[in-house]
Amino acid sequence: MWSFKSGLAVALVLASTLAVAAQETYPTRPVRMIVPFAAGGASDMIARLVAERLQARWGQGVVIENMGGGGSNIGVAALARATPDGYTIGLINASSHGLNKALYKERLPFDPERDFAPISQLAITPNVLVVNPDKVPAKTVPEFIALLKQNPNKFNFGSSGIGTSLHVGMELFQQETGTKLAHVPYRGSGPMMVDLLSGQIEVALDGAAVAWPYVEAGKLRALAISIPKRAEFAPDLPALSEFLPGFDVTAWHGLAAPAKTPPAIVEKISRDVREILATPEVREKLAAAKIIALGMTPQEFKAFLDGELKKWAPVIEKANIKLD
Repeated sequence: MWSFKSGLAVALVLASTLAVAAQETYPTRPVRMIVPFAAGGASDMIARLVAERLQARWGQGVVIENMGGGGSNIGVAALARATPDGYTIGLINASSHGLNKALYKERLPFDPERDFAPISQLAITPNVLVVNPDKVPAKTVPEFIALLKQNPNKFNFGSSGIGTSLHVGMELFQQETGTKLAHVPYRGSGPMMVDLLSGQIEVALDGAAVAWPYVEAGKLRALAISIPKRAEFAPDLPALSEFLPGFDVTAWHGLAAPAKTPPAIVEKISRDVREILATPEVREKLAAAKIIALGMTPQEFKAFLDGELKKWAPVIEKANIKLD
């Protein structure tokens, strides 16, 4: 005799069977991977490295589609609108899922909490607090903080643009240290670095991949790294968290699918990606570019993303950062 309980049991068994089948057969055709930046940057490099190895593992093409613009909003919005069948995945980042909700508010073309199924964090790109040694005499973080407190607004910090992680990261630094610098935004890290090297500005928080060659050449002085612990490529350089507990400002890169993508497929992609990121070959390739591989389960990544939104919204509000 049929009953609700027996019917429910059959449904659960069927759902479980279908989930296992989805994991075993996926993918059966090429997968599109959206990268919300132009080709050639760190996000593109990470995506291609992972895509190549997923393709070899799956026996199906993984096609990179670069969709830059709008502070990554264009590509991430396209990911949110894609069919949730596992055949479109894409990169998300510190701006799209950390900063942009507070910066763009109702103009943001997606909801970072509602519109995505987190798959895994992929990697982080450490930032380094650097100064022009001819303009800033401080050689340590405590000396630098003391110098800034004695000279409010005397020193300028550059960033790759208003509302970027490098800008907001320095606002967090000022809020936590009680210091004040003048902000000079640029159209990207390249022109900002030119002015930092020439002394037109004195301070910047910039990606290690960009800044470190100048540190090694003695053209910039590195005071600290902005990840929670010291980096393997610079074990003598302290982390800012050693002076400011919990301080963590990184450019992170993650992988997500559209919301309502079958959980079994999300779990399979996440597991395969984490295994790829754990291989010495991939870790070494990323480390050579000052990028740190870091895989997460979908659940771990979801918790991380929730924390990013909670972390940056009050910083942006207190700094009164507004985009035109």
